[in-house]
Amino acid sequence: MSANERTIRTFKELLLRTGNDGCADCGAPGPTWGSCSVGVFICLDCSGIHRNIPEISKVKSLRLSHWEDHEIQFMAENGNELMKQKYEAAVPIYYYKPTFKDCQVLKEQWIRAKYERKEFFESWKSFTYEAGVRDGMLMKRGRDNGQFLNRRFILSERDGTLKYFTKYDAKEPKLVIKVDTINATFQPEKIGNPNGLQITFLKDYSTRNIFVYHESGKEIVDWFNSIRAVQLHYLKVAFPGATDAELIPKLTRNFLKEGFMEKTGPRQTEGYKKRWFTLDHRRLMYFKDPLDAFAKGEVFLGNKDHGYSVSPGFPHGTSCNSSWQYGITITTPERNFLFTCETESDQLDWLKHFNNVMSAPMSPQEYTMEATFRHKH
Repeated sequence: MSANERTIRTFKELLLRTGNDGCADCGAPGPTWGSCSVGVFICLDCSGIHRNIPEISKVKSLRLSHWEDHEIQFMAENGNELMKQKYEAAVPIYYYKPTFKDCQVLKEQWIRAKYERKEFFESWKSFTYEAGVRDGMLMKRGRDNGQFLNRRFILSERDGTLKYFTKYDAKEPKLVIKVDTINATFQPEKIGNPNGLQITFLKDYSTRNIFVYHESGKEIVDWFNSIRAVQLHYLKVAFPGATDAELIPKLTRNFLKEGFMEKTGPRQTEGYKKRWFTLDHRRLMYFKDPLDAFAKGEVFLGNKDHGYSVSPGFPHGTSCNSSWQYGITITTPERNFLFTCETESDQLDWLKHFNNVMSAPMSPQEYTMEATFRHKH
């Protein structure tokens, strides 16, 4: 057996150990790379980020690189579980740990926070995200002209608000957002910037979006985690009996799905119009343009035991004058909503998400949301 074959066999055995079967940083299954200086098994994507921090991490392919005996020994003595205990000893519960499905800036800043800045080494460290106030400049997209301009933002734990000002020394904020209504998601493709963050919130029972970015990946991820820290503080006050495990999912969340569909109006005889749809758990919102500030409308998706259902195609006798052929019918207690998708795979993906949402039990807050939604519509 050659030295390379022995190395590959050793790594196969090491990958069977608990924790080594997923990337140490994003959890992607089947790591194919290793950091021989940190002692962790990682995926191809995360190995690229490690390679950009050469003073901290030296990466090698498990199959294709030459490994010295002492390096193999080091990997065997360490590994993902042991290094997690070291480098993630004190990760705050609100801090968002990215998965392999997340965007590059989240993964890179998580890796840099762990190994380069060693932020989570000791539990006594004070975190910048918990300062109580965060004050800084972000590039914000104009609602009407679409231009990104420098705007001052202030996040306040005491007030439970995020404010933005059109000028640095402006006395009055242009907008005051209550943190308990915020959802923040990274949207690099849609916004057209690798650090693009979408902040969605409720204003007078209507959904509103603002789009921001910062040239520094660290800065925008720090804003994101600071928002989560303030939200958790607010939720602990609002729900004193709740556990951390119950509260964490109420912080920022990724949208279940986004994309274009065509829709018709309530009479179902109107022409079909192409709209951008965002599924935020039980709220299906539609916009004329992906970067619109306001939704043109939204559909609340309740539980299937309460008169909500979804099916492929259209009700019998419905004529479809859409250019897209793959239909979806959502039935609510009030009416049917008809949509069309461009491809069958898109149709099946939307159907899967709608079914999952309608199958999930509703929380007391969602019953309140449903009642508010019906009253509004």
